[in-house]
Amino acid sequence: MRIALGCDERRHVVQVALELLQKWGHEVRYFGPEKPGETVPWPQVAREVAEGVAQGAFDMGVLFCWTGTGVSIAANKVPGVRAALCVDAETARGARLWNDANVVCMSLRLTSEILVEEILKAFLETPYQPNPEDDACIAMVRKIEAAFGRASEG
Repeated sequence: MRIALGCDERRHVVQVALELLQKWGHEVRYFGPEKPGETVPWPQVAREVAEGVAQGAFDMGVLFCWTGTGVSIAANKVPGVRAALCVDAETARGARLWNDANVVCMSLRLTSEILVEEILKAFLETPYQPNPEDDACIAMVRKIEAAFGRASEG
């Protein structure tokens, strides 16, 4: 699987995520600062990852920021992206199963090595299960995206 991984701060948990994804045989492209202590704006890295997923360059995206909230908000502005803020494996599983999420967002502050492995495994190994109810909801999200195709600057 082709995975885009991005963060605004290069913390230990990001390195753990990169190593796990590579160990599991995924092709990973990293977006974010190269060295610990360096930062990039969270909207910038979220946009890069989300655009890559939306355009089909990547199958899935993984994003980190201090709370995970900022990158989730920014990624969800890109049409075609369904980014889910996940704090545990069951939330990640549900995000895939019912919402067909294609970007998982995590907190640099809260996510431990054990949690990052559980969340990534659940997110990447759980396929979306097409069904009339969830398909209709995802179609509604697409209509919302289409209706608000041009974001306001305010």
